[in-house]
Amino acid sequence: MTDSYRTIAAPAEGAYKDKGSKFTAYAFPVENELQVKNLVARLKKDFYDARHHCYAYRIGKNGAQFRANDDGEPSGTAGKPILGQLLSADVTNVLVVVVRYFGGTLLGTSGLIAAYKNATADALVNAQIVERTWNAEVTFDFAYEQMNAVMKVVKDERLQIISQNFGDTVCQITLSVRESKIPNLKFQIPNLVIRTI
Repeated sequence: MTDSYRTIAAPAEGAYKDKGSKFTAYAFPVENELQVKNLVARLKKDFYDARHHCYAYRIGKNGAQFRANDDGEPSGTAGKPILGQLLSADVTNVLVVVVRYFGGTLLGTSGLIAAYKNATADALVNAQIVERTWNAEVTFDFAYEQMNAVMKVVKDERLQIISQNFGDTVCQITLSVRESKIPNLKFQIPNLVIRTI
């Protein structure tokens, strides 16, 4: 089971010009479609005088959620080339919006495809590509007597504590755990009850 993925560490920009038309690509790390919607809306507001705001994104494992939007350009000439660059770079949880200012000369189908592809490629070259892990939130219920053993595992495995509640007899802790480590945790502490959220 692979539990790592490639994404970008921070927003990045790229640019391409052809026959007076200016294409500026804005790449963003994103976690969900609401972030995508908000970022696209913000760029449309910031660059209200641009002719087109074309975009594509991939979210989730293997880029399971994806979309390409031509925003008025001829079908398949903008969104698909942007998405193609995300696939070529093998990144997910990434949105790229390309803002186009029309220069007065039509570029034709192949010209548009090249422009959106090159602007996106430039943004991804300028981005810092990082490898991250898919994590799950897990809740552990354990007896108070197991506290030292549980906390040792948390420390040794360098797990991130999200919340903890220590009662007189039963304790509960919620952690962010790399998915591949979850099965092993069950064997490290006897009688541990694990609930994946």
